[in-house]
Amino acid sequence: MPGDLGVVIPARNEADLIGATVRAAATIPGADIVVVVDDGSTDGTAAVAAAAGARVVRHARNRGKAAALETGAEIVRLLESGAAVPHHLLFLDADLGESAAQAGPLAEPVRRGTADMTIAVFSDRVRRGGFGFVTAASGSGIARATGWRPAQPLNGQRCLTRPTFEAALPLAAGWGIETGLTIDLIRQGMRIMEVEVPLAHRATGNDWRSQLHRAQQLAGVARALAAREPATRRARRARASRARADRDRTRQS
Repeated sequence: MPGDLGVVIPARNEADLIGATVRAAATIPGADIVVVVDDGSTDGTAAVAAAAGARVVRHARNRGKAAALETGAEIVRLLESGAAVPHHLLFLDADLGESAAQAGPLAEPVRRGTADMTIAVFSDRVRRGGFGFVTAASGSGIARATGWRPAQPLNGQRCLTRPTFEAALPLAAGWGIETGLTIDLIRQGMRIMEVEVPLAHRATGNDWRSQLHRAQQLAGVARALAAREPATRRARRARASRARADRDRTRQS
């Protein structure tokens, strides 16, 4: 199969798993470009990723996941220069390790043209001490904004076409990126599909660092939802109006 897939892996201080993730990602059918964006790491992430075969670009300071994905997508665009059709973009987390090799099914609906973006649903979820607050906040916020609630709204494993990615720019900053991306694309009429895959990443703990991480995630999700709230209210009014119209037609028939 000719290469049609550019893998983008944002990473920060992931030297322990990034090598395995890169090597596994390179085995995904059609993935002929693997880019790691080292987002201000203070360990050997960049060196390990390069040794594993990735094209590596570094941010001198931590700029956040949205900036890392935008940088990675631009590098794919430069590397595919001359290709007749732009590569699809496959976003993967740096801590997937060897399981990254199983991400291929995310690309299939995009290749077939039946989805503009796919979102992974992990068949085996590993958690330690998580309470699901952030996931619930994101899922309910997406549902209010669009009428659709994804099973794993914060899952960062996603495949999308280049035009779909560009339609979502600029990406929501910080930890609100997945929430904002989903809402923005649905509002533009993009087709989003969830795909179950046997991927696994590092489990979230319950120590103070993990709790701080969750708090930062929740704040990022809240900011993304607040930025979209005016449009959300308009969308909810429009859905309510359509529902009333449907009921009126039903009574009249």
